[in-house]
Amino acid sequence: MSEDDDAGLETLLDFIKESRGFDFTGYKRSSLQRRVERRMQEVGMATFGEYLDRLQVDQDEFTQLFNTVLINVTGFFRDPEAWRELQNEILPKLLAPKTRGEPIRVWSAGCASGEEAYGLAILLAEAVGPEEFGRRVKVYATDVDEDALATARQATYTDKELQAVPEEWRERYFERHGSRATFRGDLRHNVIFGRNDLVQDAPIGRLDLLVCRNTLMYLNAETQAQVLRRFHFALGPAGALFLGKAEMLLSHSRLFLPVDLKRRFFRKADHGDPAARPAHADGRRDGAGSAVDARLEDETLLVSPLATIVVNADEVVEKANQRAEAQLGVSAREIGRRFTELDLCQRITGLRASFEDVRRHHTSLWQHDAEFSRSATETLYFDIQVAPLEPDESGRVAVAIFFSDVTRYRRMTGELQSAHRQVETAYEELQSTVEELETTNEELQSTVEELETTNEELQSTVEELETTNEELQSTNDELQSMNDELRQRGTQLDEANDFLESVLGSLRTAVVVVDTELIVQAWNARADDLWGLRSEETVGQHLLNLDIGLPTERLRPLVRQALGGDGPPEQPLRVEAINRRGRTVQLAVSASPLTLRHRGPTGAIVLMDQVDGHGNGREPPP
Repeated sequence: MSEDDDAGLETLLDFIKESRGFDFTGYKRSSLQRRVERRMQEVGMATFGEYLDRLQVDQDEFTQLFNTVLINVTGFFRDPEAWRELQNEILPKLLAPKTRGEPIRVWSAGCASGEEAYGLAILLAEAVGPEEFGRRVKVYATDVDEDALATARQATYTDKELQAVPEEWRERYFERHGSRATFRGDLRHNVIFGRNDLVQDAPIGRLDLLVCRNTLMYLNAETQAQVLRRFHFALGPAGALFLGKAEMLLSHSRLFLPVDLKRRFFRKADHGDPAARPAHADGRRDGAGSAVDARLEDETLLVSPLATIVVNADEVVEKANQRAEAQLGVSAREIGRRFTELDLCQRITGLRASFEDVRRHHTSLWQHDAEFSRSATETLYFDIQVAPLEPDESGRVAVAIFFSDVTRYRRMTGELQSAHRQVETAYEELQSTVEELETTNEELQSTVEELETTNEELQSTVEELETTNEELQSTNDELQSMNDELRQRGTQLDEANDFLESVLGSLRTAVVVVDTELIVQAWNARADDLWGLRSEETVGQHLLNLDIGLPTERLRPLVRQALGGDGPPEQPLRVEAINRRGRTVQLAVSASPLTLRHRGPTGAIVLMDQVDGHGNGREPPP
């Protein structure tokens, strides 16, 4: 979020708080911004400033905004496994210590449209019976959304909304009114709805069960801690807390202890400190009544891991062990000096005052994280216990002072706090992710329904494609048969072409076949031998354009006559030509029409036969 966006969102939240009393400052900023921006997109607003102007002129827009920000996603017995645990394990343990007639108080915080509150009422009615429920049970249901509370007070739901309620409970606890069902009126009076802001308003007290599911995940860590302290105050000594699956209380173990972490059940933690045991300094053995060996006491004090100083009733240092000398600089030279004159009392703030209080009141005192600068570069931290010993006959007491070095633990505490902050940040991100997953899950549910409809359409399309595939298979079989037939005819055609080429090649007469445009279609071997041109050079060429020693212009009338459908002339045309050897030859040329069945001439067959000077059809020797 940019600084401008951040400032714009804060201004918008301040306006909502001042004008409508909704304080969203404790909500997670990332989630809150996303929900507000979603509403802004729906109304076509680009900036928070524009949307603030819209709220100032359109009071009805507040309702739409709250419905978007306060995600009222609920239902009867969401997470059935957790509700079964509540019915079978948690409620029996809560109700067992109750005497007959003792009230049972339950709070559903963030109840939305009421399904959760009525679900609790059903389980309690099953546990104690409807009559006892009416006399003993109070289910308080609260939310900050007045529209959701108005819906909840009606206690009327559709069949789809009641799907998660077992059939026998639907018949027992709901009354049918047309297409909707209403919660039983005699039990409805024990479910009390009201507006309560968990952040600002006082909690409901003396509770046996507090249910707040998937509400804390929208709050930041500081606000969560504030709300949880109120929940701790609201619960009775044996009270239970039931949270949503996205909330684990990992960082609030001092307030609540897990009963079933998987299903999010917790109990109120006991903060009573155990009574301190009195210190004994009677110098006697247990049960023996004889004096304790002074030497053993001295040696024990000497090797004690705690720096220890003993000050007698005259405020004079009586003893100091090795640890006191090593850490605090209190050596044997200090024995016999007044304790308050020691440099130690000046360098540890509050130590002298604690010493005086203990001597005056005869009660033990603790100083935690007391700072002691041993040198310019080294500072130690101690937990100091100033404990009175038994008073003498005049009522004065000696004092023992124990210095526990916590320097290492202080450093570790700093590292732990840093790690804790990182865990808190990760936890907030995790909760934000879980929230997004919850929202995404709702959207996916809608998408699944659309996909189911699409699946039906696809199924119908698949059936149509199956039918089309069978038709294509049949067509493919027909095409395969036609392909086989064409292949067979191609083979026959190749055989016919080979036969025709064999026939033309066997003739002693030069044969040229042309189409109606006088384009050469066939050219046999005798024509090749006569004119010196191969079939590849002539086929596709115009007959009259061929560079051969034949006066082709004299052939045009002859060929045109044949193309006109007339038969060959009675006498062949005699022409003189020059063959491929450069010799002059006499040719007898005739042309016949090339006629297909039931069609006119499609070309002409030109026959050129070399004759000798006597008109015989043979070629003279070279």
